[in-house]
Amino acid sequence: MAGSVNKVIIIGNLGRDPEVRSFDNGGQICNLRIATSQTWKDKNTGERKERTEWHSVTIHNDALIRLAEQYLSKGSKVYIEGQLETRKWQDQSGQDRYTTEIALRPYRGELTMLDGRRDGAGGGGGQGGGYSGGGARPSGDLDDEIPFAPECRI
Repeated sequence: MAGSVNKVIIIGNLGRDPEVRSFDNGGQICNLRIATSQTWKDKNTGERKERTEWHSVTIHNDALIRLAEQYLSKGSKVYIEGQLETRKWQDQSGQDRYTTEIALRPYRGELTMLDGRRDGAGGGGGQGGGYSGGGARPSGDLDDEIPFAPECRI
């Protein structure tokens, strides 16, 4: 076998607004919490059941961070394509902790908004991966054409 694959694809809804943090060196990171749900009918009772999984997503791509910050909000439906990464950190008591999350890195991640405009909130449609951050930006009216390349990935 010639290598391995580390690729995650999820479609889900944001559980809260995107959280963008800036660093002293000028870099940024965006954290998302995304819920995916699975429903089924219980064979014994006929009752409808549902299970929700929560996923932590980190965006390390400036163009996708701007997109998330400007157009996404709690409840937005998104398609995410990234890779699993585990990082080590220390809690307040000095204990080592580990967090596994889906990371969208430059040239190795994709973000697509799947739902249309919401009244008074982000939303928007189109492909997030091709957003370059330059050129004309949409005005407050999200029905305008959004400047994204439909088949481009970052």
